[in-house]
Amino acid sequence: MRTALIGFLLWTVCTVASASDAPALAALQSYTFPPRNDQTRDGVRTDALLVIRDGQVVLERYATPNTADTPHLTWSISKSVLATVLGVAQGEGRFTLDDPVARFYPPMQAHPNVRIADLLHWASGLDWQEDYEYAPLKSSVVAMLYTLGRSDMAGFTAAHGVAAAPGERFLYSSGDSNLLAAALRQMVGPEAYADYPWQALFEPLGIRQAVWERDAQGTFVGSSYLYMTARELARIGQLMLDDGRWQGRQLLPASWVAFNREPFHKAAASPGEAMPGGHWWLNRAAPGQPLPWPDAPAQTFAALGHWGQALYVLPEQKLVVVRYADDRDGSFQHNTLLRHVLAAFGGERP
Repeated sequence: MRTALIGFLLWTVCTVASASDAPALAALQSYTFPPRNDQTRDGVRTDALLVIRDGQVVLERYATPNTADTPHLTWSISKSVLATVLGVAQGEGRFTLDDPVARFYPPMQAHPNVRIADLLHWASGLDWQEDYEYAPLKSSVVAMLYTLGRSDMAGFTAAHGVAAAPGERFLYSSGDSNLLAAALRQMVGPEAYADYPWQALFEPLGIRQAVWERDAQGTFVGSSYLYMTARELARIGQLMLDDGRWQGRQLLPASWVAFNREPFHKAAASPGEAMPGGHWWLNRAAPGQPLPWPDAPAQTFAALGHWGQALYVLPEQKLVVVRYADDRDGSFQHNTLLRHVLAAFGGERP
C-alpha cells in the first residue's frame, strides 16, 4: 500500500492542510459554507465537504449536526455505487453487459430485448417520468418511491409501457436502477444477496457504517436509499480513480471502470448537463457544445444526487471530492465548486 494512502485510511480528525493557495482555500470554504438560513432553506447548504488528493485528506469540514461519523443520505449517488457493486459481480463472471435483464429478473420478460447495458445507460426504453417535487402527480419516481410502487419498485418499473427501443434513447430513470438492483439478486443468488454489497465491495474498502434500505420484496433501493459517511463514499471515488485497484487488489475490472467512464453514444446531453456514462456522469459534451463543467478537466467524472449530493473524481489531479448537502433552490453549481477546488488543490504539491 502506498504511504500516501495510509493517511487517508487512518484519518481520524477534521483538517485543512496543504492548500496551494490560501485565498483560494478561503474562497472554496466561503462558497461551500456560507451563513445558513434555516427559515427559508435558500442558498448553498453544505453538510460535509471532503477533499482527497493523492490518497490523503487535505480538506474535511462538516456543518452541525453532521460529523465524520454521520452516514448521509446519498440519494442518486446510490446508482453509481450500485454500478460499482455490479462491477465486482461482472468481474466474477456473473453476467455480461449484453445479457437480457429478463435472464435475471423474470418480470422483464415483457421487455425481452432490454440488456443490462441498456439499464446502465438509463436507456431501457421504458416510459418513465423522472420528475420530483415539481410535478409529483405525473412522476413515475415519486409513485415508485412513495405510493403505488413502494412495496415492489422493480416490479412497478417493469410494468411500464414502452417509449423507445432499448438502447436507442437516453431517458434518466430511477426505475432502470432498481431493475438492476433486482437483477443482482439472481446474479449472486438469493441467499447471498442481502450481504453481497458488503462482502463484495464495502468490507474490502473498509466501509462499515453504510446502510442500504430495501423495499418490501427485499430488493435494495439502488436508485436512492444508500447512506454513507463522507469518508466511506470517498473510498468509492478513490477506487474509481485508481482504475478499480485497492491496496494492491484489482477489486473492479479496469475494463468495468472504463465502461463507466465511456459516454453513452446515443445520449444528447443538453448544454450545461453532464453526459451519462455507465451509471456515472461525465464532463463530456455533445459535438460542438462546451464542457458541462468548463473549468474542470474533460476527464472529470462524478456520481450525483438530489439536493446537491456529489462525488467528483478528477484523475489528472488525483483528486476525490465528496460533498453532502441540502440544496433546495438550485443556486449550487458543480462547475463553481470544481473551480474553487482546483484553485485551492489542483496545482503542484508544496
